[in-house]
Amino acid sequence: MPKQIPEETKQRAVRLVLGHLDEYPSLTAACQTAAARLGCGAESLRRWVRQAQIDTGDRDGVTSSESERVRLLERENRQLREANAILPDATVFFAGELDPRRR
Repeated sequence: MPKQIPEETKQRAVRLVLGHLDEYPSLTAACQTAAARLGCGAESLRRWVRQAQIDTGDRDGVTSSESERVRLLERENRQLREANAILPDATVFFAGELDPRRR
């Protein structure tokens, strides 16, 4: 199971990489160096930095808030589909209960 890294640590690591990005030939090199010092995965750190760049508008992509909104809308959509799938069966059941011919 992957270890959970606190959000504060992630933000500090991202600030460290972004602050020293101009000292390295690439984002990957900066992340590898910083990850070795911080004790986290270089690829994880690179993904955090890229997402931070997207969130600030420095890079094209889907922001964190947009992705969270889509995730919540998909969950709501799934719940509504499940509720709609139950309605026909419930209608048949209750119609049968109320049918005077069945008494």
